[in-house]
Amino acid sequence: MNPSGWIRRRDVRLAAMCGLIQIAVTAGAAHHVSRTHSCWWASACRPPTRLDAGAYALLALGPLALVLRRRYVRPVLVFVFAVTVAYVARGYLLGPNFLSFGFAIVSAVFAGARLLAWAALGVGWLVFLGLPWALGHSGGPKVLAAVAIAAWLLVALAGAEGVRGRRERFAQAKRARELQARRQADEERLRIARELHDVLAHNISLINVQSGVALHLMDEKPEQARIALTAINQASADALREVRSVLGVMRGTSERAPRGPTAGLDGLDDLVSRTAAAGVGVTLEVHGERRPLPASIDLAAFRIVQEALTNIVRHAGAGVATVELTYGPNELTVQVDDDGHGPDPSGARREAPAPDSDGGGNGIPGMRERAVALGGTFDAGPRSSGGFRVRAQIPLPGKWPL
Repeated sequence: MNPSGWIRRRDVRLAAMCGLIQIAVTAGAAHHVSRTHSCWWASACRPPTRLDAGAYALLALGPLALVLRRRYVRPVLVFVFAVTVAYVARGYLLGPNFLSFGFAIVSAVFAGARLLAWAALGVGWLVFLGLPWALGHSGGPKVLAAVAIAAWLLVALAGAEGVRGRRERFAQAKRARELQARRQADEERLRIARELHDVLAHNISLINVQSGVALHLMDEKPEQARIALTAINQASADALREVRSVLGVMRGTSERAPRGPTAGLDGLDDLVSRTAAAGVGVTLEVHGERRPLPASIDLAAFRIVQEALTNIVRHAGAGVATVELTYGPNELTVQVDDDGHGPDPSGARREAPAPDSDGGGNGIPGMRERAVALGGTFDAGPRSSGGFRVRAQIPLPGKWPL
């Protein structure tokens, strides 16, 4: 195997084929001319210079150089051009000796040396047409023959340009597809990370709070500790169920579909109850006619409420909270108020009142991403009357009559 791909088998085959055609066809044409005394090749009816060893050497050198056409594109083109000019300058019979030159300029176009290829074609045609007469050789081509040769080379070069253009467009399209695939993969990773965070953060926060309560009351008030442990058991079961639900959606297979209901606004009552068990009194208020929503909006609204309540439990130090759902004709409004100091809207970690709470920082940005992804708006910050407010508005498809 040749290092760095200097020589490829198909390049060797191409060089051998080109050399065979140039030598065999030119020799056959010379034999035909010597018998028929045809004069189509020259400006006068005189035979061209007899093919000798030098002619056959020049006919072989051009194809031989094509073996290195990928590694040394420009030097090979210049060398083949010089060999072809030398052949014409000696007054030898014209024929397929331009074949190697054609392959050289096509290779140059594919390699990106387009300007050099076009320049070689233009200069070469002028040289091939005028050089034999300038040197007094009878083998110079007629204008018709020169035009035919130039037309053949021009067609080859134009075809190479077309193929190169298609290759570039294909490569650009492939890069665009790869970039889009990477972008979609990144978005999917972010979506999965956000979903897992929202699924786990709430239940783990409840487990953290209730475990602290259970440890504190284990000896003095075992019945209350039992209630806290029951809440822990329920929260852990809910966390496992929701993780299975997320994984089932990620797999996208019916046999691995979640065994429990998918998270949505129908689960708000249970969410409120579990939050209340962590020591925060939560009131749920629904305004407008409650109606089925698209799955994406239903899930996003639920996760926003869930994350807001999680932040209240972990960071706000609140005693009470209010969750309001407002079904408007064109949008769904989700609002969560509490009487605590709230989390840091910038996402910075703040100490939680619960024992051993490790804080957070993904909640508010994650809620904002969910709302904005559906074309909605999001706002979170302190209330003028005290406490903290989370508010999201998500547009609804179509228009619902009042």
